[in-house]
Amino acid sequence: MRKITTDFNDQLVESLKVGEEVLISGTIYTARDAAHKLIVECIERNEALPFDLMGSIIYYAGPTPPKPEKVIGSCGPTTSGRMDAYAPRLMEKGMKGMIGKGGRTEEVIHAMKKYKCVYFASIGGAAALIADAIKTCEVIAYPELGPEAVRKLTVVDYPCIVAIDVFGNDIYEMGVNQYKIT
Repeated sequence: MRKITTDFNDQLVESLKVGEEVLISGTIYTARDAAHKLIVECIERNEALPFDLMGSIIYYAGPTPPKPEKVIGSCGPTTSGRMDAYAPRLMEKGMKGMIGKGGRTEEVIHAMKKYKCVYFASIGGAAALIADAIKTCEVIAYPELGPEAVRKLTVVDYPCIVAIDVFGNDIYEMGVNQYKIT
């Protein structure tokens, strides 16, 4: 398993290959569709963003409240397709990584190749276990969205799989083709 740190750059994302297992450490941000819509509206109005998109990783998650003595509650991935309408704009502004579950549209994959962004699959159904990799959590924007507010997370060895690399290799498509009956 490969250990990587955040503040991604082109060289790092180009080195990540589909199917590779990684442990991510550093800063990631949570945002779901409602937050994505607000962020893109800020971009369109040329307003300040809640965080610097350059080199960032956005995790498609809406965590639950923490239990006593915990940093965060259950924090599993949500279906990434709900962010597909917004993801290309965020990549254009410097986002280099996305974490979620499920496939992506051709438009998103095209933008990933153009802007050099990688898509990681997180483990669905193991949200409470994954939360142990999250060491700090701070709401930094849109608190009115509740669980969907933008959060800044510090993670250590957050487990993911490279689901789609910057070359457009797609683990979801490859998996289907591997077992397709001809």
